[in-house]
Amino acid sequence: MKKTLIYSLILLLLVLSGCSAKPEEQNQKVSDKKVELTISAAASLQDALNEITATFEKEHPNVKVNYNFGASGALAQQISQGAPVDLFFSAAEDKFDQLVQDGLIEESKGTDLVGNELVLVVPNDAKKEIKGFEDLTTTDKISIGTPEAVPAGQYAKETLENVNVWKAVEGKVVYAKDVRQVLTYVETNNVDAGMVYKTDALVSQKVKVVATAAEDTHAPIIYPLGVIKNSKHPKEAQLFYDYLQNETAMKTFEKFGFKGVKE
Repeated sequence: MKKTLIYSLILLLLVLSGCSAKPEEQNQKVSDKKVELTISAAASLQDALNEITATFEKEHPNVKVNYNFGASGALAQQISQGAPVDLFFSAAEDKFDQLVQDGLIEESKGTDLVGNELVLVVPNDAKKEIKGFEDLTTTDKISIGTPEAVPAGQYAKETLENVNVWKAVEGKVVYAKDVRQVLTYVETNNVDAGMVYKTDALVSQKVKVVATAAEDTHAPIIYPLGVIKNSKHPKEAQLFYDYLQNETAMKTFEKFGFKGVKE
């Protein structure tokens, strides 16, 4: 009888220890599970983010980061229509704020991360003498992003209006789907000049900066970052959100010409 009781107690302890191990095993499986994040980000962030992501994925091999680069307005619209996105990194506050107002991004899970500058660029072998925005009146074609969808285009139009040349050049404008397309038009001499972010100009060997827009000629160029509320991978999305704000990531942004901003 005693032996039977002892065996029963041993069996019970084994069962209980097995049960207590299961949650740990399950948690281990969750943490090791391969996860793919989708980040919708402004085209101007491409080079900096690719470098930051390479380091992040080495440190977190279970997380794969995929990007959908484009114009912030178009990306915001995709998210509004239900595109499966985990984070949004916009080049304009108004596009981002609209998603917050619509309840797609929680305000507490968003931050103004970096800033940028708007510059006027021309091809290295420019045929026309362009030294500033006032010289755009002598051009045949200039390029900016479509103002309604591309924040850089919106800032460009504001600047040209404030330096009183918009009316003179409006008929010469070639609109682009994003800031990188503007850069390509200038690089290939399809236009005489274009307005892009400083960060885009820095990565091109085929253009030169001839002028920088004064800060009081356009709205502040701020890049907000936020976690999408219905992300299928909220823990990993938060992990990458935090990672983009660490000291190493911020140094990389600065290397590519971005400025840190205070909330």
